[in-house]
Amino acid sequence: MSTAIRPAPVIDIPTGTRQLPTRRRLRRSSTAGLYLAGLLAGGALAALSGSGIVLAAGYGAVLGTVAVYVVSRSVEGRRTATDRLVTCVVVAAFGIAMVPLVWLLWTVVSKGARRLDGTFFDSSMLGIVGPGGGGYHAVLGTVVITALAAVISVPIGLLTAIYLVEYGTGRLKAAITFLVDTMTGIPSIVAGLFAYALFAVFFGPGVRLGVAGAVALSVLMIPVVVRSAEEVLKLVPAELREASYALGVPKWRTIVKVVVPTSIAGLGTAVMLALARVVGETAPLLVTVGITNGTNLNPFDGRMATLPVFAYYQLTQPGFPPGFAIDRAWTAALVLIALVMALDLAARLIGRCFAPSTRR
Repeated sequence: MSTAIRPAPVIDIPTGTRQLPTRRRLRRSSTAGLYLAGLLAGGALAALSGSGIVLAAGYGAVLGTVAVYVVSRSVEGRRTATDRLVTCVVVAAFGIAMVPLVWLLWTVVSKGARRLDGTFFDSSMLGIVGPGGGGYHAVLGTVVITALAAVISVPIGLLTAIYLVEYGTGRLKAAITFLVDTMTGIPSIVAGLFAYALFAVFFGPGVRLGVAGAVALSVLMIPVVVRSAEEVLKLVPAELREASYALGVPKWRTIVKVVVPTSIAGLGTAVMLALARVVGETAPLLVTVGITNGTNLNPFDGRMATLPVFAYYQLTQPGFPPGFAIDRAWTAALVLIALVMALDLAARLIGRCFAPSTRR
């Protein structure tokens, strides 16, 4: 038994119907080539006029954007050309924002790698004049003071965020929110002066203690933890709370067993970002902790060394010859950047590992 194949129906286009023209599209490689040609032309123009590398990049970005827009306007039309124009402007803005960051990283890495050796991590500055010495005492002091600041600020910040999301109402909630927002913008030196004045009341003027520096850092950490944790707790679906209440679970137990475990990834990220925010602060530690050449791990007994203050003193009071101290300052700055990067990576890992699974 044979099956007949019917021919496809022929659709006649009425006479006089106008078909829309099909626009050509530029390839991505063509767009990139046009922009690169503009950059080269800008570099040549800057070289002829004797301008620097900054003006060369500016000329190149402008000429590349104009070239892409003109060719796209003639080939693809006005709307697509406008879209490509905005894309070029956004890419140029991104490149401008990346220039100082890359320059900073390159400068710190190139200068700080000179003393990034074992001596820097296993020796202090006690009895050192000129070459040698390291930041062992400053690294440990930074870890101790930052950990103590986290012990102070994380419970206060998390509990405040839970109150604002779960319990707070009326004027008290508005007042706490206003104070937290105000604390977010205070200068770090003000936090240092507050901690110094607080401990000077009990221990007299001229006091320098590691715990005072931890209190100053906690003043800067608390608003960051509160705002970040508050936003994370707001993302917990209300259906989870209502389901727990429907089973007769008290509110405090719902918070402990449902809300906090669901948002644990975001809360951990908030804490890590707050630590990264304060680990490089110099002004409050300069006022409250000071500096010492030896190793002191007791935050309740005298001065302590921290990496930011260590770098500050090595740069401002290098001694003679100054080159060795300046190299130590750059290495301390490199270690600080690596520490901040490690905290940011830890925040990302916490967010990825403890995020609730969405698979069914």
